[in-house]
Formats: sequence, structure tokens, C-alpha cells
Amino acid sequence: MEIDKAIGESDDKRLKTKYNNAIFVIKRALALYSIEEVAFSFNGGKDSTVLLHLLRAGYFLHKKEQTCSNGGLSSFPVRTIYFESPSAFTEINAFTYDAAQTYNLQLDIIRQDFKSGLEALLKANPIRAIFLGVRIGDPTAVGQEQFSPSSPGWPPFMRVNPILDWSYRDVWAFLLTCKVKYCSLYDQGYTSIGSIHDTVPNSLLSVNDTSSKEKFKPAYLLSDGRLERAGRVKKIASLKKDVDTESQKHEVLLASVIAVGDEILSGTVEDQLGLSLCKKLTSVGWSVQQTTVLRNDIDSVSEEVDRQRSTSDMVFIYGGVGPLHSDVTLAGVAKAFGVRLAPDEEFEEYLRHLISDQCTGDRNEMAQLPEGITELLHHEKLSVPLIKCRNVIVLAATNTEELENRSR
Repeated sequence: MEIDKAIGESDDKRLKTKYNNAIFVIKRALALYSIEEVAFSFNGGKDSTVLLHLLRAGYFLHKKEQTCSNGGLSSFPVRTIYFESPSAFTEINAFTYDAAQTYNLQLDIIRQDFKSGLEALLKANPIRAIFLGVRIGDPTAVGQEQFSPSSPGWPPFMRVNPILDWSYRDVWAFLLTCKVKYCSLYDQGYTSIGSIHDTVPNSLLSVNDTSSKEKFKPAYLLSDGRLERAGRVKKIASLKKDVDTESQKHEVLLASVIAVGDEILSGTVEDQLGLSLCKKLTSVGWSVQQTTVLRNDIDSVSEEVDRQRSTSDMVFIYGGVGPLHSDVTLAGVAKAFGVRLAPDEEFEEYLRHLISDQCTGDRNEMAQLPEGITELLHHEKLSVPLIKCRNVIVLAATNTEELENRSR
């Protein structure tokens, strides 16, 4: 199998690990369910393109182990579902049908909404599990595991997510290493593709050119994978509307400050950071309406964050000892928003540079951030970026000097 060979010859150890883990999930699913009981949801995007090739490789390896044969993959019998929409890009449709022909996919075309289409499909076929190209950070990924039953109110089936822990960089490392064809829109600056009504090229890939037509670099050159959805128009417009509404609501922006630490409550440590933060916020025109000190308890943090985020434009929270955030603090923030903590590749890389050998492994606990709601805010003077969860900012600063840098 060419994919398996390409990965084997690659020097990218991370990609090899991600590939092997995904293949393991696929082979496990194929062992749990018969080929008639599984399906693959394909939408022509980069993630499902990766999954298509992983599934083909996984199926080949699964059959090879069953038959002890080294023969090639002559057929791929996994049922493939494509939800065709009138608002889809013509390039997506063309790529999907081309892939179906190239790889001999058993394509079921559904022209209903996702839920209704699934209900009809599962009623007519004995499907018990569906392979999905969902990744952590996707809006639909919150709370999911590699094997997750469908949500209440949906037809019952097992969601199988082989690339759940893959990053944007992992996706492109796979596509480029394996030299597989992908939709042409990604070479035109599109980094996350929805419908024709809510998707434009990512402005971060715009090329300065004297010509009248704006040009864009290909998607794989996006340096910060967390910004892959920056080309989703509707989301950006909605965010701007929220900001405008808040600006009109308050002539002065309101802030709340939360300190987390038993050592502050006991008087062992003097909270100089809170004082400096309040002074800095006031100096730039914010009004600090409340400061709170909490003990090191997840539930206490969760309840206070949930209360203050609804009455403040921005909530600033800090606590813990040393240059890193407190695990209690982030766990409490995640609970306040009803999400889990999940590994973040980009943040892990910052920690690796900061504390080197003390931060090991892809899923290091210190690199766990609230899933699906976290944005990293960068500054050239910061060794570690700020952690922003909607209108809550988690400060990793532990001294007034770093705070001064962070607030410039």
C-alpha cells in the first residue's frame, strides 16, 4: 500500500505516531463491526480526504492480517456517504465525484439535511458505525472520543473518529508526505471549507500583489493552524456584531478579576499581580467591577467564572505557582463552559521550549486546554501566549514585570 510505504519512509516521527494511532482505531472498528455495518462520511474537504486514505490503508492492513496475504487493494467496499448540497462549491462536488471514480467508492448521495439523511440511510441499511473526519477544535468535536455514540435525539450509531487528535499541521503533513490529491480550493487560500455563503479565502494567506485581483498562498502555508477557520465569513460577522453590541451596551468596558490560590487566602503570598492588573486595566480605560480570590478548587473556579462571564465584557483569571497556568484554573474554566480539557499541539510546543525535558509526550497534562473554545493570543515579548476562552483570559503571568509586557 503506497500510503503505508510513504509514512514508513518519512522522517516525521509525529506523523508516524498519528498515522499508527489512526490505523489502530480503524482496524479496531473493522474488528468490532462487519463491513456491511460501517460507513464513511465523505465531504471532499481536507480532513475527510485524509480519512479516505487512512481508511483504505487500514482496510488493506486489516484484510492482510485476516488472510495473511500481501496482495494489493483491489476494492474498497466501505459504504461512502456524500451529503450533496446546492450551496456546496462546484470544486468540492467535482473533487468528490472524481475521488469516488478514482478509488472505486460505493457512493451514496444524499440530498437531505444531515440528520434526516442519516435517519433514512440507517433505516434502509444495517449501519452501526460511521467513520467521521472530526478533529479536536471543530465545533462538533466537543465531548467526543475516538468512539462516541451518537447524541440524544439522533439515530443510534457509533461515531468513529480516527483523526480526532490530529492538528491542522498533521493533516497537511499527511497530504503532502503521501502526495495525494486534494480539492483545488486549498491551493487558492481556502483553509476551512463550508458553503459558498459562509466561506472565503483566509486573509492571512493573502499575497501583496500589484494586480487588481487578490491572490492567496496555498492552505498548507498557514503558519498558525488554530486560525484555519478565519475564512468562515458568518462566524466573523457574528463576532463583530457581538463586539459592536457590547460596545454600545457599555460606554466603559467592564472587567472582572479572579485570583486562584490557597496561598493568597492564607496570607502566605501577597497578591501583587491582582493590584498591577487592576491598575493596568484602569489606565487603558476599563472599569474593574469586581475582584475575587478563590481557593484551589475546580467547582469554586467554575461557579465564579460562570457568574462573572455573564456580567463582564472580559474576565481575567490567574493562579498557581511558577510560570505556567494552574491545572485547577483551566479545569474550572472548561467546566464553566461545559467542555473538557483536550491536548493542544501548539501550546505544547511553547511548553517544550519553555521547560524542555520536563514537558514530554503529545498529551502532556500542562498542554491540556478547554476544548473547542480556546484561542492563543501571541505577543513577541511573551514566551507563552495568553489563553483566551471566549470572554475569559487565563493569565500565565506570575509577576508584575511579565504582566506589564502582556498588557502592552
